[in-house]
Amino acid sequence: MRVTVLLLSIATLLSACSTINTHRDPKVDLSGIKRFYVLHRLTDDHHIDDIIVARLQALGREAAAGPLTMMPQSTEAVVVYRDEWAWDFKSYLLQLDVDIVRAHNNHPLARGSYRQPSLVPKDPTAVVEEIFKPLFRS
Repeated sequence: MRVTVLLLSIATLLSACSTINTHRDPKVDLSGIKRFYVLHRLTDDHHIDDIIVARLQALGREAAAGPLTMMPQSTEAVVVYRDEWAWDFKSYLLQLDVDIVRAHNNHPLARGSYRQPSLVPKDPTAVVEEIFKPLFRS
């Protein structure tokens, strides 16, 4: 009986594993970029763009979200994201990919990715924070 409980506990812990990968161009210092624009996805029913804007503002940056046609001329970097959701008795974030590119030439600056294929997901706000933490570390 104890062995069964132990094996079930280990299986539960392993099924809750998440993966976060980040990459930043070594020549790029994101701390020098002050104005960001988050490109709103029309299919985003979970307001991930608002979460990203709030995180950037918490990092002391100017940030706004919307369609590309509404991007202010003073924008220095654009954040593009792709979110994938699953439903198993409730909707949860399965994967989030974030790309940060230069605003006027689309030169890649940084990339972050999160994946957690389990029924015990993290809150999207925590996911965005975990992706951005290593990208904005000096």
